[in-house]
Amino acid sequence: MLTANLAALGAALCWAASGLIAIGPVRAIGSVAFNRLRMSIVFVGTALAATLLGGWQTLDLQGAAILALSGAVGIVMGDTALFWALGRIGPRRNSVIYATNAPITALLAWAVLGEALGPWTAVGIALVTAGVMLAIFFRASPVPNGAGAVPHDWESVRGRLLVGVGACLIAAVCQAAGSVIARPVMAAGADPIAAAAVRVGMSGLLLFAGGLLPGQRFGFGPGLTPRIFGQIVVNGFIGLGLGMTLLLIGLAHGNAGVVATLSATSPVLILPMLWVWTRQRPGAGAWAGAIVAVLGVALIVNR
Repeated sequence: MLTANLAALGAALCWAASGLIAIGPVRAIGSVAFNRLRMSIVFVGTALAATLLGGWQTLDLQGAAILALSGAVGIVMGDTALFWALGRIGPRRNSVIYATNAPITALLAWAVLGEALGPWTAVGIALVTAGVMLAIFFRASPVPNGAGAVPHDWESVRGRLLVGVGACLIAAVCQAAGSVIARPVMAAGADPIAAAAVRVGMSGLLLFAGGLLPGQRFGFGPGLTPRIFGQIVVNGFIGLGLGMTLLLIGLAHGNAGVVATLSATSPVLILPMLWVWTRQRPGAGAWAGAIVAVLGVALIVNR
């Protein structure tokens, strides 16, 4: 269980760091092109590593098909719904709602896999989820503008709020379902690097296929400079390559709900990174949320 907990927290740390690295490339070439290129690079890297280390021998056709389905549901469908909601309700609301993927994973793991949680572990999951939501909610602050403070443009809602909230909840369910689908294959002994290659490969294939549909842009544009490409490589290695591998290691050794909860702490772990990166200290409410999340992690880890 300790291995699963440490792997899940390591995944959260990787995702927090990769989120900062992604800002420049996403603004330069767009989120869809960024995702396609990143997944292609990571697939080549993880597939090569799995070949050199003999990881493919741990996967049969059925296991690979299940992992491919996990990637299609968790990464492709989940990310598509998440980005769609992001454009309508903004990053703060989106992140707060998406944090529900941790308790949803715990419920699905209990219903589908029979993975029950002890009472203190359930309390820990609730504390972590609440802490993450608080940290995200209080991270935003009004922007001064002449006579008074006005909300940032990212705080505006485009279209119906309930539609955006619904899309974000769908994203959370897809992410949870992807983890639960992958759990039995990982518990059976599948190599995490080979499993990551299958999930990323299927996701990249579906994203490239989507780019061939009428009305979709496929190129990367003039924004893809050598510097941006290098940042995408680093982001892919840390976020998708290392982060997803650690998540799968966690799923191989621990309860899916606990692993999902601990890996969802990246909004808390990113707070000190943002402080160093932007030279702007997060608000007291964000730190209070971080403390609540840490208390929840302590409860989970010490059960």
